[in-house]
Order: sequence, then C-alpha cells, then structure tokens
Amino acid sequence: MNGPPQPGQMPSPEQIAEMQRRLAIDAERAGMTVPQFIEQLKRQAMEQQMRQQQMHQQQHQQQQQQQGGGGGQPQPIVPGPPNPVALALAKFLRGQALKPRTCILNGERKDMFKVKRALRALESPAYAAARKKNPSLPEITDRASLENTFKLLPMSMLALRVVKSDPHEGHDHAPPAKKGKRVKGLWTVKIEPQQEAHDDMYYVWLWEGSQVMRKVYAALALLVIFVVVLYPLWPAKLRMGVYYLSWGFLCFLGLFFAMAIFRVILFAITYFVLAPGFWLFPNLWEDLSVIESFKPVWAWHDPNPKKGKKSKKSAAASSSSAAAAGSMFSGTTGQPAPATATTTATATQIATPVQQRYVGPRVEELASDEE
Repeated sequence: MNGPPQPGQMPSPEQIAEMQRRLAIDAERAGMTVPQFIEQLKRQAMEQQMRQQQMHQQQHQQQQQQQGGGGGQPQPIVPGPPNPVALALAKFLRGQALKPRTCILNGERKDMFKVKRALRALESPAYAAARKKNPSLPEITDRASLENTFKLLPMSMLALRVVKSDPHEGHDHAPPAKKGKRVKGLWTVKIEPQQEAHDDMYYVWLWEGSQVMRKVYAALALLVIFVVVLYPLWPAKLRMGVYYLSWGFLCFLGLFFAMAIFRVILFAITYFVLAPGFWLFPNLWEDLSVIESFKPVWAWHDPNPKKGKKSKKSAAASSSSAAAAGSMFSGTTGQPAPATATTTATATQIATPVQQRYVGPRVEELASDEE
C-alpha cells in the first residue's frame, strides 16, 4: 500500500496520482473546480501566516510593556517616548538620596548618579510604599525585574548611561595649557551607546523634574525687580522705611568689619605684652553657625593646637625611643642617662631616670666570624 511520501523523498507516480485523486474529491465536495480549490487553499495559507505574524508582534509588544515586572532575562533597551510609569519612577528616584554629583555633558551641568544606589532605592521599603500609592509602578521580585524596572529610565530618555571622557581625545594638537584650578570631582562625560544597568555604572539625569516651582520662582524674581524699578512711585512712608533700613544694614556691616580689624590689633598687642595673646571671638571665621561663631567671647591663643592621633602616636614613639636610648647609654657607659625634657601642650616636665650603681667597663672576647 502506497502511503504519503516521507520528508525529503520524491513522490512516486502512484503517490502523485493518489494525491490528485484526493484533491479532485475535496474540490468536488466543496463545489469547486480543482484550480479554484487550489487558489482557495493558497489564500487560507497566506491568511494563517499573517495571523501568526500579528500574534508574534503582539507578544513582542506585551513583553516590552511588561515594565520590568516578572522574572526571566533582562529586556533590551529600545528608546521611545516617555510613559507615565517611567515618569513616576523618575519622580520617585529624584526624591531619594542617590548622592548625585555634578558633571559636564555637552557643555551643560547635569546631575550624575551611580546605578547601585538607584537599585538600592528600588529595593528599599520606600519603593514598596510608593507602589501602594501608585500600583502602576513595576513589581520587583528578582535581579532581572530590578534591572528591567531601572531600564525604564533610558527607554524613555529620562536618564542615560555616561562614561568619563576627555574633551580633547582624538585631537592631533598638544594638550591645552591649564587655565585655573580644576574643580575636583567634576567629570566631563559622554553618552555610552550600550545602555546597561550594572552596579558600577553611572547615569546622568536628562529629566529635571517638574518645572512649575522654577517658573513660580522666576515670576517672583521678575515681580521683585519690577517693584524695585518702581521705587520712585512708592509711598513716602515706605520709601523712608527702606531708607532707614538700608542705613541700618550698612552700619551693621561697618561694625562687623571694625570688630574684625580691632580683634587683630588686640591680638597683636597682647601677643607681645601678655603672651601668648588672646583672641576676641576666636571662632569668628570658623565654619560654624552664626550664633556659634560668637562663642566664646574671648580665649587665649593656643600656640600648639591639638593634633590628630598620628601625632600622638609619633610622640609616644619618640618618647619610647628616647627611653630606649637612655637605657642603652646607661648599659654601655655605666653612667646614668642625662635628664630628658618632655614638652606637652600644657606644661614642660623634666624626667630624671633613677640613679643606678656604677659598674666598671668589661672587655669581652668575640668569636671569630671565620669559624
């Protein structure tokens, strides 16, 4: 009995005749001729192929719209227009302590942050609380979903990965002369084509958040300038009040600078008359608050300020080495070591070692090194 041909095998004449007979029977049942029945089969095959392609595209779009939820492999980044979920995520991360640093991107100052800090923020309880308020935020269950959630930022062009760059890289000219002091930690960066989400990578914010308050501040600044310009039109009492207020402010500045000069003169006099001299408001120029800068009112000058632990350790080491040298001196000569003076920040003390019994010098024979 002749069966259907196997894959990759040419059909025999008997099999071809059997296929034609079955095709004629199917066409007769459908009420069509054989050519019409064949055209209908072709159309059905093409429609089925189109349906499969549409299903594949829909599945691909659903995977892209999963918004980082669920496990599996991290999704590739395909930039597109920002969506509300990505904007909500960016707003949440903007409010977290990511320790941003300033960088230069295309000649503009931008805020840059490290990926690991953003991932920690997404794993924190604050993000869980944000998801309760906004359920559209993606759920994070594993590392893949964590990275996919973070990748919503570059997909919506809200933040992009950057690397440190040299603005003169690839130029043939010599490096330019340094103009002024370089700002420490200020990087010049460029956007990296590969937008990945590893812990040690850096991203720069392209989304600056809501601009409503900035517009309000700009409007207030314009209003203040407009009011100042209209000073001649102010009421007489208001102008008089501003006049006396400005004079009071100038007198305050003058008294402050006069006090600063007076304290320097006072220290210079007391430095020679009442050594070591004393300062009026010694913490005036320290990095303190306004009230703490005027406390205490006066203090004696400290010629030897307290040093760190390193200096204390070095002082202890020097004292121990001095003690060792003294013992060596006594053992060699048989005489007591001379008095040593140790100076501290408060007082000077004279330390005299204990008197030892005199021992006469002895001569010992040393063995030859050639043995």
